[in-house]
Amino acid sequence: MRFRDIFSLAYRSISANRLRTGLTVLIIAFGIMALVGILTAIDSIKGSLYNSFASMGANSFSIRNREMMIRMGGGDKATKGNKRTAKVKASNRNKRISFDEAVEFKNRFTFPAVVSISFNATGAATVYKEDKKTNPNVQVIGGDENYVRLSNYTIEKGRNFTEAEVTSGHNVALLGHDVAVKLFGRNLKNVVNNTIRVGDVRYRVIGLLAAKGSSNIMSADNIVLTTVNNTRRIFNRPNASYQIGVSVNNVGQMDAAVAEATGLFRIVRHLELREDDNFYISKSDSLAEMLFSSLGTVTFAAAIIGFITLFGSAIGLMNIMLVSVAERTREIGVNKALGATAPTIRKQFIYEAIIISVLGGLLGVIMGMIVGNLMSLVLGTSFVVPWLWITMGILLCASVGLISGIYPAIKASRLDPIVALRYE
Repeated sequence: MRFRDIFSLAYRSISANRLRTGLTVLIIAFGIMALVGILTAIDSIKGSLYNSFASMGANSFSIRNREMMIRMGGGDKATKGNKRTAKVKASNRNKRISFDEAVEFKNRFTFPAVVSISFNATGAATVYKEDKKTNPNVQVIGGDENYVRLSNYTIEKGRNFTEAEVTSGHNVALLGHDVAVKLFGRNLKNVVNNTIRVGDVRYRVIGLLAAKGSSNIMSADNIVLTTVNNTRRIFNRPNASYQIGVSVNNVGQMDAAVAEATGLFRIVRHLELREDDNFYISKSDSLAEMLFSSLGTVTFAAAIIGFITLFGSAIGLMNIMLVSVAERTREIGVNKALGATAPTIRKQFIYEAIIISVLGGLLGVIMGMIVGNLMSLVLGTSFVVPWLWITMGILLCASVGLISGIYPAIKASRLDPIVALRYE
């Protein structure tokens, strides 16, 4: 028999047993949905991370006193942002970067780059404007005249800090878009040269930052920027550590800039030759790389779960096909009596298994895309079409159908037509 005839026969057999076919399709669909759904959600998270960190630029790095670490789950293992595991004296470990050290580095760093000094004053400030106020989750950051540029903010209205304002520590501020909307409403015409209050301290607003379109992972617009000397005076923390940001003019000189910055800051910190670094240099994309590395583990775990589910689906499909062979013994006998050969019978049952698996795979892919893209709605990212997982899902289902249908097909093809015709 020709392929079209065998395929048509297999399709008619499936259509004649709709309940059994529907249940089998659902079993496989849920397995594929688990696999595609989880992996699509992870792709959505990755897309959100790319959007969040892309604005930081590939030509910048920061100098911190502590190594950036991301802890995934409740275990003791964490992903580190710097592969170097330097051994330093206990007294120097995580030694804070003082304001004087940061200023000395900025003044002495002669590489073609822009240097900024910043200080995270608080992440739980409440900002007031007359009878309106924000939630107590506004981030207050003190920076210099270069901080806006290094952080890739854009001033929508007003102006940036001047060097004189940074030096004197005047009570001037740049408002993030979310804070401005909360205090002044959607009409932001009167933001500049108005006054706000951060806690008990009044500030004159000299500029409005354009919205960065941040995701739910990073609230880049829920922020108040003031001068670094102002935060030193208002948020008096003697043991505070300052952060140094460097933006290289030519991204091709990134490694050279990092090497020169490392050597200079060792001098600023008065480290001897035999001493290891007691500070950490992190490129702008290192945090994203750490998160992607952690998400890779989650992706692997999700794939394992999906494959286990598919393995269970394969067992269920094989059992159903074996039951189908037992129920259709007389039909197989009639087909053989009419001239159907053993290979034809085998092909018919294999085609049935593959058709059921592919139908389940298509349904599972659609359901998985819908479930996975719920994460896109939550994060505000674009709709994700995981072509790789779609292709893999359909191929896996076809393979499951082929493997699951081989044994029942062989069993059906070996039936004696005389015995099958006499089967009650």
